[in-house]
Amino acid sequence: MLGQLLVSGIAIGATYALMALAMVIIYKTSEVLNFAQGDMAMLSAFVSYSLLENMGYGFFISFSAAIVFAFLLGAFMEYAFLRRAKNPNVLGMVIITLGLQMIIYGLASWKWGADQKDFPFPVSDFDVHDLGGGVVISDLNLVTMVVAIVLMLALFLFFRYTKAGVAMKATQQNAPVARLMGIRVNRILMMTWGISSVIGAAAAFLIASTDTLDPNLMWTPQLKGFSAAVLGGMTSLVGPVVGGFILGVLENLFGGYVSVEFKSVVAFGVIVLILCVKPSGLFAKHYVRKV
Repeated sequence: MLGQLLVSGIAIGATYALMALAMVIIYKTSEVLNFAQGDMAMLSAFVSYSLLENMGYGFFISFSAAIVFAFLLGAFMEYAFLRRAKNPNVLGMVIITLGLQMIIYGLASWKWGADQKDFPFPVSDFDVHDLGGGVVISDLNLVTMVVAIVLMLALFLFFRYTKAGVAMKATQQNAPVARLMGIRVNRILMMTWGISSVIGAAAAFLIASTDTLDPNLMWTPQLKGFSAAVLGGMTSLVGPVVGGFILGVLENLFGGYVSVEFKSVVAFGVIVLILCVKPSGLFAKHYVRKV
């Protein structure tokens, strides 16, 4: 039983890690917590669903178009709303993202309704592989882990070895100086929101394939992703990934040995505990600003 809970927890944790990364990318660049992240991902999943089910396009075209839509959606959100805010502070930006969340949720509810829909995915959750010792892993869980790991590695390489990635880090460290060095900060912020939206959309596709698609799809995963980011550290890229896997495993173990009904409490307990003991997270450094 323990082995099965660990494997399932790692698969679940992979989606939490993706959501955590999506939130951390924006936070590292602009220090804004995007609470519309989950609903942006949900909207991208509905776009893919409409292309597949209503318009009859194939899997590759539908998912590729939804990924492009996700990038454009994120870029548009930054350009049309966040950039237009006058004399913004961090709290004001957070309130803007909360407003965007409710707008997107209302739009999705109006367009597609509240009925739960089966999200078509080419990989089955019922075909399993025996790992030995009574532990099995489904094709869908395996694909979830592979996709998550590939996206994470691609993101790490992007930040380390590309000019755009270095520009994002420079923008996060000091935006005014980055402007003086010739970096187009507004363009970098817009690209950051686009990339973050794509990662969130990938998580939504994977989650919808194991669950049902409806406007509430990403509310819980977003909270779990935020918990994972707090656990690992909001200023670290490695931390949220590790935090996502830790949270997925802890949640699964709690559900297996204590209570399935209350296993979601684990995420909120983690937030409270980490904020009390290590506010900066497990992998982030805590800086004290002197004034």
